[in-house]
Amino acid sequence: MVNKFEEKLNKILKNEPDFLDQEGDILTNTIIDKAYKADSKLIELLISDKEIKDKFFKKIKDVYVFNINDFVSYIQDKNFLNDSYTKFKNKIGLNIGGKFLNERKEVSLVWPFKDCVLEGGMTKEDEKRKEIFFNEILAQDDIDKLLAPKVLTNWKRYTKNGEEKVKELKRDKDGVIRENLIIKGNNLLALHSLKEQFAGQVKLIYTDPPYNTGGSTETFTYNNNFKHSSWLTFMKNRLEIALNLLKEDGFIALTIDHEELYYIGVLMDEIFGRENRVGLVTIYINPKGRQHEKFFSAATEYMLVYAKDISVAKFNKVTLDEAIAETFNLTDNQGDYRLEPLIRVRTSTSRESKPDFYYPIYVSKDLRDITLENKKDYYEVFPKKNGKDFTWKTISETFAKRNANEFFVAKKEDNEIKIYHKYYEQQVLKNLWTDKKYFPEFQGTNLLKKILGENLFSYPKSLYAVLDTLKLMTSDEDLILDFFAGSGTTGHATIELNKEDGGDRKFILVEQLNTHMDVDIKRIRTVSNKEDFIYCELMKYNEQFMEDIEKAKDIKVLLKIWREMKDKAFFEYSVDLKVFEENIKEFEKLSLIKQKDILISLLNKN
Repeated sequence: MVNKFEEKLNKILKNEPDFLDQEGDILTNTIIDKAYKADSKLIELLISDKEIKDKFFKKIKDVYVFNINDFVSYIQDKNFLNDSYTKFKNKIGLNIGGKFLNERKEVSLVWPFKDCVLEGGMTKEDEKRKEIFFNEILAQDDIDKLLAPKVLTNWKRYTKNGEEKVKELKRDKDGVIRENLIIKGNNLLALHSLKEQFAGQVKLIYTDPPYNTGGSTETFTYNNNFKHSSWLTFMKNRLEIALNLLKEDGFIALTIDHEELYYIGVLMDEIFGRENRVGLVTIYINPKGRQHEKFFSAATEYMLVYAKDISVAKFNKVTLDEAIAETFNLTDNQGDYRLEPLIRVRTSTSRESKPDFYYPIYVSKDLRDITLENKKDYYEVFPKKNGKDFTWKTISETFAKRNANEFFVAKKEDNEIKIYHKYYEQQVLKNLWTDKKYFPEFQGTNLLKKILGENLFSYPKSLYAVLDTLKLMTSDEDLILDFFAGSGTTGHATIELNKEDGGDRKFILVEQLNTHMDVDIKRIRTVSNKEDFIYCELMKYNEQFMEDIEKAKDIKVLLKIWREMKDKAFFEYSVDLKVFEENIKEFEKLSLIKQKDILISLLNKN
């Protein structure tokens, strides 16, 4: 029974709107926080009643001193505030002087979530919270449970002929799965479920996480507006396991915009090692710029590239610029090439400045034999142009080493013998990508609409931004992972590159949102001509109870769910089911929203 003093205190505290939730119930944690801060509004309310003032204030001479600890202890011990719900839980944990650590005002955390593991998913609907990541305190055994491999279920193989059951998985000679995989579920749980099979197997992780810009959630499918510290912890947890999945010569490419660029860069330096930072690529994606900006209108995004071990990782020699690629118009068994003059004609490369690069080359009359040996009836060719002495691009020792497999070619032009060398396909890659093929509007949104027949996704990546990254960092049989699959661009790019060069790369896509998953499956099925892929999902457990609670229309349905939960659910370690049952009548009197909040709060969201 609530006594008169408690009723009075409750009534007084309800006079301040800042202390109440949307339904008019008092927020316990807010009151406690205000008490520790000696909030003026709280003090004014408490001293307005003589009985309350006498209980929580001590008079010293003519001054009343607020006894904060007594006030906080009374509220917590009496547990008369409706939103406490501690009547349904037993509180356990470390305490000093009878107070838990999080109740002592002298305890401070500079970055509260830096070392914790964030539960929860990517959807905006999760628990209907503004902050979708739950930030709940986890005991070590909770973390062990969270990161233990989970059951994958509902397996399907998609082929050009339709769906079929998965009877077995294709594997390489070492027993590693060699399939294209699309996995539905929380990506942190999925990554840890993959680690036993794929640790050290992934050549490239391409990932495009929520940018945390604070933009409109109407145009961005993921929750894009949450706490900075939460976002960093969210990314830290996933990048740590990502490192474990990479091959020693593997890469991670992460795209981001300016909002979190500096912070994710420092975080990646910490996880992958600053010495393994390959570079930062600026990608020109929006010639219009963002509209209605107060200052600069953003027209770019960034790609951070790190190697697992920069001493063994290397880029492929490829050409990303189509115009440059067309200049490699000849082919031999080593690849595409073009011919370039061996002579170097510059002011700084005169015979006088570099005498070691000036020497004769001898060419047979039929132009087939090219040598440094002075043979009878051979042309003697020096690096001359317009009567001036210049130099060759290599010294004679290097020329001799390279003079095999027809690396050098002689031609007779304008009655002169000219020496050329093969220049195989490659490009000096700049960290500024400005080609219009990287514009998401044309090669992302419009391309996806063309594939799907309708616009089902906001802001998909440009196919070619991903495709060019794959060209640089992957080879024929490499494995590519994207754990923020979004619209499935990484899978699409993998398929297109395999078509282009005959490779057999495989992809793993991880995605949680139902709408995204529908797009992924439809897109990959449409663009794939011969490649199968397998779909599976993390088995639901407590998540199913959460979904059922959200859908419940009345107390009868909730009570039925509660009875099932008692038998089958995993509860938070602090939950006392016996106490909850003893107070079930009081529970029934609460609003439906409150009832749902309470039941969800009891569940272990691992």
